[in-house]
Amino acid sequence: MSDVPEDWAALLGDYQARIQRAGRMGGEDKLARRAAAKLPNAREAIALLTDVDSFVELGRLVGSVEDIPCDALVGGLARINGRPVVVAVEDFTTKGGSIGHGANAKRVRLARLARQERLPYILLLDGAGARVTNSLERHPYAPSDLIELAQLPGLVPTVAVIFGSSAGHGALSGVMMDFVVMTRDASLFSAGPPLVAAALGEMVTKEQLGSAQMHVSVSGVAHNMVEDTAEACALVRRYLGHLPGNAWQHPPRASGDDQGPRRLDDILSVVPRDAQRPYDIRQVIRRLVDADSFLELQPMYGRSIVMGLAHLGGQSIGIVANQPTMYAGSITHDAALKAAHFVDLANSFHLPVLFLADNPGIMSGSKAEQAGTLRAAARLYTAQARLKSPKLHVTLRKAFGFGSSVMGMNPFDNQSITLAFPGVTLGGIPARGGDSAARVDAETAARLAEAEAQGSWTTADTMAFDDVIDPRELRNVLLQALQHSRARLELPVEPVTMPVLGP
Repeated sequence: MSDVPEDWAALLGDYQARIQRAGRMGGEDKLARRAAAKLPNAREAIALLTDVDSFVELGRLVGSVEDIPCDALVGGLARINGRPVVVAVEDFTTKGGSIGHGANAKRVRLARLARQERLPYILLLDGAGARVTNSLERHPYAPSDLIELAQLPGLVPTVAVIFGSSAGHGALSGVMMDFVVMTRDASLFSAGPPLVAAALGEMVTKEQLGSAQMHVSVSGVAHNMVEDTAEACALVRRYLGHLPGNAWQHPPRASGDDQGPRRLDDILSVVPRDAQRPYDIRQVIRRLVDADSFLELQPMYGRSIVMGLAHLGGQSIGIVANQPTMYAGSITHDAALKAAHFVDLANSFHLPVLFLADNPGIMSGSKAEQAGTLRAAARLYTAQARLKSPKLHVTLRKAFGFGSSVMGMNPFDNQSITLAFPGVTLGGIPARGGDSAARVDAETAARLAEAEAQGSWTTADTMAFDDVIDPRELRNVLLQALQHSRARLELPVEPVTMPVLGP
């Protein structure tokens, strides 16, 4: 600094020391322990997630007065897939990633920037929640970032990655995001084991309390589980690649070699003609969409519905499909709720939605009634009825009662196209069992069964379906439908009101 005027030298030296201290996070020993555990630190996580050399840090000097580097939160602006985003990462090596007053202000600022500049917001969480010592300090006048996060759904894509233990306020901020990813060894809970033991006398480990496995399969709080942070970041990059940067934009179009027409020559060997035989709907989806483009969301929760993002002819779409390997495709409470939230998400970001129906209706029985399955199904029906983007429906083999309506088979309800395979069976309830419930005679029962078997012809005769197609032509017909909706897909768009928080 020999060329720096003397009256600036001391000040700039102090500045550089503070900046360097912020970059060292919790110090060499803690960073070394982190590396030995094969866990990335906060800055390494940002490097895994964002485009090379694109990260511009904000709030580097927060915490510098008390020598708490960045106040345990590294955040700023960056790019993912060439598009701008806002990102924030809890730094576990500094105060256990806990949230001090400075970090809270930074979280508010970053979330507000995401809304103000209409940018996706990504949180990477590995922290202890609100810092215990906050109560010993004067609380500055600043809002909670939860106020800001509540404004983001439906305006910009929001994502949380849990790559350690997340508790309290941090966990709350995570579950407010549209898409929640957990690494296999991560955990998420409102209060950690010591607090649970003190409050309830329940002795549990953090894994028993809020493991990734539990949250993706039982609670539904998290969407997808991955092995490590690198895989989580790759998944987030792929997820965002299907969505626009905000609700004022259209989804980006994909490039690739598999965007044109092609017959699904082996689909008849995948979908059994016998409606009582199960098959994996994923095999249909993967054949139908552009090669390697299907990204399944929440695969372990509400498993009688398979849903996710894909490309069809380069167009980003959402897919909601019944899964005949689970309860014959019956729509359960959990499946309906996860699908409803997903349809709302697709609507918010202007994605066409393809519904693939093959179900015997809404799940019945005492447990289903106690779970509130009808209300959850009504929530899904409302979501699909509100769709403003193109809606595509296909009945593959069967769709009964409300199970057909929640899957978009509602004539004259803004569908871009409604299709059926030959031989589909339809009705208020399946003839098998329905005849006994109605106590009809043998002749009437036979007539009901015959009417059910003729469903594809009789409903097509009255325009319940736009067409009954050869299953092998499914991709080609859907590509044509999307092409015919092209004008609508290119109109100016704006935010759609989105009901808050799914499962």
